[in-house]
Amino acid sequence: MIRLNRIVSTLSEFSFVIIMKAKRIALKDVIKKELKDSEFSFYFQHEKSISKIARLIRDARLKVGITQAELAARAKTSQTVIARLESGIDKRTPSLDLLERIARALKAKLLVSFEYQGIL
Repeated sequence: MIRLNRIVSTLSEFSFVIIMKAKRIALKDVIKKELKDSEFSFYFQHEKSISKIARLIRDARLKVGITQAELAARAKTSQTVIARLESGIDKRTPSLDLLERIARALKAKLLVSFEYQGIL
């Protein structure tokens, strides 16, 4: 049986500890191993991106000091869409058009970039 000793809220810290038959394995080591699998890596990075988008939208909205409903009205969408995006649990990826409208509504600029890993 697998038990989680400690749960930390952010993925970047990977401070979970899994105990299996009295052997302690740090979650960061498990993830490092699993990331070698291309399918796992793809879905892991996708979820990480969705979480980052959710956090960025929520943080920006709170910084501006408006409600989800106010942001939705300014971005010409619904409060439900904003709530779904901010939750980070929606499997759909928001369109660039929606992200641009949200950025403009927050008086921000949408930036898209690539991070290169390894040799191209």
